[in-house]
Amino acid sequence: MPGATDEFVRVRKRDLDRLTTEVMQMRDFLPRILNGDILESFQKLELVEATVEKKEKEVELLRMDCEHFRSRLDAAQAECMKEKKSKAVRFFTLAGQTIESFVKSLTEVIKEPQDLDSDEQQFVLGLAGVVTNVAAVTIGREFLVTSCSVLLDTWMQLLAELKAGLCSRLKVLMLMSLYNVSINLKGLKYISESPSFLPLLTLLLHDPDAEVCLHTLRLLQSVILEPEVFTKMTPSLQESLPLQRITEFSKGRHKEVKSLAQELLEDLQFLESEV
Repeated sequence: MPGATDEFVRVRKRDLDRLTTEVMQMRDFLPRILNGDILESFQKLELVEATVEKKEKEVELLRMDCEHFRSRLDAAQAECMKEKKSKAVRFFTLAGQTIESFVKSLTEVIKEPQDLDSDEQQFVLGLAGVVTNVAAVTIGREFLVTSCSVLLDTWMQLLAELKAGLCSRLKVLMLMSLYNVSINLKGLKYISESPSFLPLLTLLLHDPDAEVCLHTLRLLQSVILEPEVFTKMTPSLQESLPLQRITEFSKGRHKEVKSLAQELLEDLQFLESEV
């Protein structure tokens, strides 16, 4: 072609023959070498796959063992919880009976709080304190409502039986227990549906001890602030609620009682306007 230039390399015939021979050798041996490497790779792959399969079986066996032990653990835990619940029910039943016996043992001769400052009273206060602490946590409230509702009945019964001005610390602890239980909606419904509940509130609001009145107002506030319960109880509250007594508290000297009584009157006025 015009303008094109061809380049040539001069090679000796002996060198060309040697190169040709090497190329022929490579064409002959290269497939064998490659096939050997591939075969070795396949063998390694089969070995790896076998190892993986073995490990998978071992893992499956371990998983089955774990499920078995977990099942046994769950069964053991369930049995343990059941046993604890049986013991807890017995404890609270005993606590209620013990405090009930203590209250019934009181006589008219006892007039001053210090007359009750005995080991027996301290033990009774300790039992009441345990119930109050249990009712202070969610799971405890639920347990008392579902499994120990008889204790709540006993508490309300004993609060009604204790004379005004007597065993104020015990009354406060029992009222705190009922208030804590009332945080649970089922607990509030159970307490408020008791025929003795509203008469008990009226009775306790006339107790001479300010702390007893304070915790009675708190319990009443739980009823008022729960719409479902308040609506159901509105007729009974209007009929028996000692508004005059609460009004007196709202003008009294005890700071906490006064503040809570004012809140209650405001809440009642607002809720009754909404009904």
